[in-house]
Amino acid sequence: MTGHRSVARFDHPALLYRGEHEYVAGCTAFVHSAVAEGEPVLVAVPGTNLELMREALADVADRVVFADMAVAGRNPGRIIPRVLLTFAADHPGRRVSIIGEPIWQGRTALEYPACAAHEALINAAFAGRDAAILCPYDVERLDPSMVEDAWRTHPTMIEFGGHRASDRYADPFETASTFNHELPAPPPDAEFLVYGEHSSLAAVRYFVRRLAAASLSADATEELVLAANELAANTIEHTSGRGRITIWTEHGTLVCQVDDAGHLSDPLAGRLLPSPDRQGGYGLILTNDLCDLVRIYTTPTTTTIRLHKYL
Repeated sequence: MTGHRSVARFDHPALLYRGEHEYVAGCTAFVHSAVAEGEPVLVAVPGTNLELMREALADVADRVVFADMAVAGRNPGRIIPRVLLTFAADHPGRRVSIIGEPIWQGRTALEYPACAAHEALINAAFAGRDAAILCPYDVERLDPSMVEDAWRTHPTMIEFGGHRASDRYADPFETASTFNHELPAPPPDAEFLVYGEHSSLAAVRYFVRRLAAASLSADATEELVLAANELAANTIEHTSGRGRITIWTEHGTLVCQVDDAGHLSDPLAGRLLPSPDRQGGYGLILTNDLCDLVRIYTTPTTTTIRLHKYL
């Protein structure tokens, strides 16, 4: 079989599993079916589960690409453009099958809203594409609210070996908007710089480099400088031109926050690569590439983007 189908169809089921046996059974059934159809397969799951899948799929390992989601998808904002769509683009004209596990017990409360928004936005990013993406959820270890969110972000649920349509699935953009949470205020002693009117991008880079160098390696410092520069440049180009950048440390993380008067109207901004003939459009893509976590809160009159570099 060729794996090519004349009508594109996107499937996005959630696998609700209890224990290792259900996990292996559900995931291997998905992979073996795709391999039998001649489809390219990617298994992107975190750490321990990755080793489990390598062992369980030893018979078809030469037909499967494996990736550690805890590395490739450490920042949830990277998963759609750099993991899922990149794999699809590597196999043009073919249906692809992917196991993507972006939510696991080790995810923090800080990361979770970005993970859940990602799960909703997959449905928009892959609409009209020929692909299947299976997302496992550990119902014994995850908070029940996370499992409830899976019902809202996946059109199909797999549980106890059976498939059924989710009665709670909703519009991807509307669901993603429910995770557009206002972020806590920076600590009162955090250092900040107002830029855009009297401070240039060079001043922004100097400010970030000076404060980040005390906590981060030289490479990580320059990554944060570049990410902050991209956001400040967006402020100057796309808003009234004035923004505020604030830096502090908390819970083993260096945080760099950019506030301006813009409105991030496209929920998929930073998740879809711009067309090759378009100049620009890589700012948020690059920012997600360079940071361990990016949290965004946007309203019709303001946008806050918070960059995290783990210490």
